[in-house]
Amino acid sequence: MIGRPKLVLASGSPRRLTLINQAGIEPDALRPVDIDETPKRGELPRACANRLAREKAEVALAVIREDPDLMGAYILAADTVVAVGRRILPKPELLDEAAQCLRLLSGRNHRVHTAICLVNPKEGFRQRLIETRVRFKRLSSEDIEAYLASGEWRGKAGGYAAQGLAGTFIVKIVGSYSSVVGLPLYETTIMLAGEGFPAQIAWLNPA
Repeated sequence: MIGRPKLVLASGSPRRLTLINQAGIEPDALRPVDIDETPKRGELPRACANRLAREKAEVALAVIREDPDLMGAYILAADTVVAVGRRILPKPELLDEAAQCLRLLSGRNHRVHTAICLVNPKEGFRQRLIETRVRFKRLSSEDIEAYLASGEWRGKAGGYAAQGLAGTFIVKIVGSYSSVVGLPLYETTIMLAGEGFPAQIAWLNPA
């Protein structure tokens, strides 16, 4: 592994770390960034996800420029937006917000937009947006109350986590499951390989 390019994951999300690890990649550093994720007035879901992923990558780049150990590293950032039509759902921290999300998602289709932004060692930016359709079952008041009590919804786009208890609400997914969780593995590894990052080298030395 000597000489392997370094990779910085610009996220503090345990879900994104688990997913990138699933692809056999262990980031050399985690650099969570703190940006205002409030959608702009009239901003469409796709545009919002792309903008936020780009902003996260730019902030992380500014941070690692000050770190000699990480200069020249690849930077991977992502953002996930859940939307019903053009309406962007929040990443709720309050119970009432989460309840509103669940009631809106109940018995209908919604779209999950995950944007990934990769910065290569020459500070070139490459982006991709993945859209996945998800259908929820019709949620009873008991479903909603129990899920709210779990606390799993807190800080999650759309107020739910597909990889957790809310997986029991999902009737159908058309598209990338890993994108709904927070990081589309196929597109991420293709992008990394396209920019020269040896994503599969760790596969040769399984634990």
